[in-house]
Amino acid sequence: MSLEISRVCSAISPSPTLAIDAKAKEMRAQGRDVISFCAGEPDFVTPAYIRDAAHEALDKGLTKYTPASGTMDLRRAICDKLLRDNGLSYTPAQVVVSNGAKSSLFEVFSAILNPGDEVLIPTPCWVSYPEMVRIAGGVPVFVEGKPEKGFVTEACDLAPYVTERTKALVLNTPNNPNGCIWNRAQLTEIAALAVEKGFYVISDEIYEKLIYDGEEHVSIASLGEAIYSQTITINGMSKAYAMTGWRIGYAAAPLAVAKVMGSLQSQIASGSNSIAQYASVRALTAPEGAEEIEKMRTAYDARRRHIVERLNAIPGIRCMMPKGAFYAMMDVSGLFGLRDGDVEITDSMTLAAQLLEHADVAVVPGKAFCTEGYCRMSYATSMESIDRGIDRIERFVASLTGREAR
Repeated sequence: MSLEISRVCSAISPSPTLAIDAKAKEMRAQGRDVISFCAGEPDFVTPAYIRDAAHEALDKGLTKYTPASGTMDLRRAICDKLLRDNGLSYTPAQVVVSNGAKSSLFEVFSAILNPGDEVLIPTPCWVSYPEMVRIAGGVPVFVEGKPEKGFVTEACDLAPYVTERTKALVLNTPNNPNGCIWNRAQLTEIAALAVEKGFYVISDEIYEKLIYDGEEHVSIASLGEAIYSQTITINGMSKAYAMTGWRIGYAAAPLAVAKVMGSLQSQIASGSNSIAQYASVRALTAPEGAEEIEKMRTAYDARRRHIVERLNAIPGIRCMMPKGAFYAMMDVSGLFGLRDGDVEITDSMTLAAQLLEHADVAVVPGKAFCTEGYCRMSYATSMESIDRGIDRIERFVASLTGREAR
């Protein structure tokens, strides 16, 4: 009998964002004043009307198991939301509610992938996509986004990577980690490619409500019947409604895919938290929802402009203005070759480590997002913390010594 641990699971890389944030919290527990720009989590408290709904659910005793794919009330509310906001017509049978959008994504990959199937992943990309694909038996195929295109990967960039084994494309707009947005024309061309070549589009739209400068969010599934039938739309309550800890995400998919996802979830999770589902119905249907979202979006917008302006004032750092989400990616390649004492800054990992150790500032290295030369900073934190953190980065950069002669 073998006591060997699963090779697949042993090969999983821990989430770099969570690992760095955990390290920052550990340092804080030791008494250090660490400012973290790591976590992809709103700093706002879940709005009161949603919290009140949770108390109401408890008072009603709604603490039992729900249907594996989610309560009918929540799935109907999600269908109404998708029609109202995204122009997408789904039935409750096509919707699967999961324990956060992360679980929704994993269930999608598990439902559609067979061993060796390829999944196109434009970079920079969220850290969990490649690992989820591998766990599900698939092969991540990275398509490098170009800075000169704002990191938006177009159909012409994707086409050379499509093979007979291509099963899906992961599309994340607005994007984590750099906030770029695919516009209607770009999505129309990608939809045509997907239909022509016959692969799914997994459209991660979790940041759809956090868009700036008059940009438009377009759901690719809304661009025609053919692409609708090949798209799985992912969304959830975490970002727009400041409900990260409530763990409610959802997928809207072709019926055959939704059925497999529901069966999978029935075996591995039974379903999602009953209280959180009840509160999510209120979040999606209450009239004050739009106003609460706009308050948060407006605050993020002000922070976005401020953090980019301050970063671009630091010699050796450049930062593009993000159009969505709550992240900025700073180009730190101009600091490579400089030294922090005996340590040469050779890559984003080294820089992030030195910033944390010697400046008490936590950022996520671009390598985690398959894009070297950059570091991600979340501006889902107070303006005061942003200023204090960038003050420290500014001092740290000023302290770096010259490059050695080569």
